[in-house]
Amino acid sequence: METILVIDLGTYFSQEAARLVRALRVYSEIVPGTVSAAEVRKKNPIGIIIAGPSETEGKQGLSPDPEIMRLGIPVLTLTESRKSDVEGLKEQLVGFLDQDCRASRDWTMAQFVNAAVEEIRSQVGSRKLVCGLSGGIDSSVAALLVHKAVGDQLTCIFVDHGFMRKNEPQEVVETFSRFGINLVAVDAADRFLAKVKGIADPEQKRKLIGTEFIRVFEEEARKLGTVDFLVQGTIYPDVIESGLGQHAVIKSHHNVGGLPDNLEFELVEPVRQLFKDEVREAARVLGLPESIIERHPFPGPGLAVRVIGEITAEKLAVLREADAIFIEELKQSGWYRKVWQAFAVLTGTKTVGIRTGGRTYDYAVALRAVHSTDAMTAQWAKLPYELLEQVSARILSEVEGINRVVYDISAKPPATIEWE
Repeated sequence: METILVIDLGTYFSQEAARLVRALRVYSEIVPGTVSAAEVRKKNPIGIIIAGPSETEGKQGLSPDPEIMRLGIPVLTLTESRKSDVEGLKEQLVGFLDQDCRASRDWTMAQFVNAAVEEIRSQVGSRKLVCGLSGGIDSSVAALLVHKAVGDQLTCIFVDHGFMRKNEPQEVVETFSRFGINLVAVDAADRFLAKVKGIADPEQKRKLIGTEFIRVFEEEARKLGTVDFLVQGTIYPDVIESGLGQHAVIKSHHNVGGLPDNLEFELVEPVRQLFKDEVREAARVLGLPESIIERHPFPGPGLAVRVIGEITAEKLAVLREADAIFIEELKQSGWYRKVWQAFAVLTGTKTVGIRTGGRTYDYAVALRAVHSTDAMTAQWAKLPYELLEQVSARILSEVEGINRVVYDISAKPPATIEWE
């Protein structure tokens, strides 16, 4: 498969360059600025793009291995002055791909799926795997890719950690049972809630949940006999935000930064190189239903990082109801598919209110809806006032424990999409 390597010298623009190359139907792969000439040669790319940082990204001084320039492979260097004009950049990339690299420009997602299946077979052989199936698009595509590659060698373990959205555990079990995948469902809600009792720090919550998630897997996997591999739905934005490569930690993802050091499995991460929109494209190639493909992204720790501060069963119940109302109204109004992600957050703030003529001191809930393409950046969605009014009215009248609704109008950056 023809490949363009994008060498990341510490800029978020490296992802945009890689996405543009793929949009031009050439497979691209991002590698850190520390990659050696020998590692580049082993990957056998038809071209190399060096993505340098801007002055504001503060990564000056990084430079690739000088031997890379002596490999005889076409190189395109992108500086800040050459990436301000997106259309101009596309034109420049077309010239680089067609004239310098002589690229066929015939890469498709179907080719990626086929290549991923072959790579899985090569890595796994006849050994067994378990997959952390959450019901989200990432783990779903990872599971189906592995199932397509090795069939019954895979067992999916769905861990209900008690932090999922309303009715979601039942929906996950029903959906994947229809695919003929070996599925083990584990109700571990009480166990996880006890693990994070009294914990308010978001990073600590994420890491505790990530570690416990793996421990549950290890216990269930032992019941299956010898299992060598753990399948995860890690995608590229997860890797970047968890501080791998050249970037600073934004937050630890349970499937990247929260893994314990003594992990008992070798990892299989078939969608690690894909952006979120590409994962959805792969899902369509694999025949997943639109109900899963169009489902909004959901963090691995689930509602645990949408309850600000300490988590309790009561807070989770309140948040589930408020979130369900928000999503229901978005779907009925036609806005659900217009936004990248939408959810409710139970803030740690209590405010004074009035209910049935009496004073209340209840929680404020925040609504969040954003537009994005890859979760690396996001803009808040300008939902109609009438829709927000309807959502607010329903939450305040139907959900006990909430007396105030606010709407988050922050962009990423400087904010993140999730609150924790």
